[in-house]
Amino acid sequence: MQSGPYRVGDVMTRAVVAVGRRARFKDIVERMEQWQVGALPVLEGDGRVIGLVSEADLLPKEEFRDSDPGRVTQMQRLSDLAKAGAVSAEELMSAPAVTVHADATLPEAARIMALRHVKRLPVVDADGVLEGVVSRGDLLKVFLRPDEDLAEEIRRRLLDTLSPAPDEPVRVTVAEGVATLTGRVEDDSLIPLAVRLAQGVEGVVSVDCLLTGTGEE
Repeated sequence: MQSGPYRVGDVMTRAVVAVGRRARFKDIVERMEQWQVGALPVLEGDGRVIGLVSEADLLPKEEFRDSDPGRVTQMQRLSDLAKAGAVSAEELMSAPAVTVHADATLPEAARIMALRHVKRLPVVDADGVLEGVVSRGDLLKVFLRPDEDLAEEIRRRLLDTLSPAPDEPVRVTVAEGVATLTGRVEDDSLIPLAVRLAQGVEGVVSVDCLLTGTGEE
């Protein structure tokens, strides 16, 4: 059973297809099709990630195939026009690559993806050597955790924090990822804390708090 917060290393894909900087355009497309991926890390000889080539990097070649862009377009789309004429990974890749370490938390990885507008991140060690790839889909794997696993983790988190009245202990149930907390606590101020603890369990979709304090009738 998972103990502590999930890390990128817990959900990342370890078997990763990559290309070298001299990989040719057609070879890149063929590898993407073969492995059903939308981007490939570009590596130096020692496995260090130096960039990432994605479908978005390849599309300008098709977009500008039969067009003659005017001066304004040329100024606005200079990078894309350069990629339209590119033939190797080195010319096509986005560099430096946006990467993440295996010990990063899933929220940290999600924030990087959102801020940098990327769908996947190469996972690298301290030397920048490729260890895997984490995608948006990988980050969503925590929502596949069984409801009972979620309930057990919430109970563990609450056990040392709340002091329920002996006649009505806090009960935790989870259905379809939605956690429901029922019962009575001795200190009303602990109710918001209980909600935060339950919401902090990875895989929980939402929390329905029905807890009451001893001062409530």
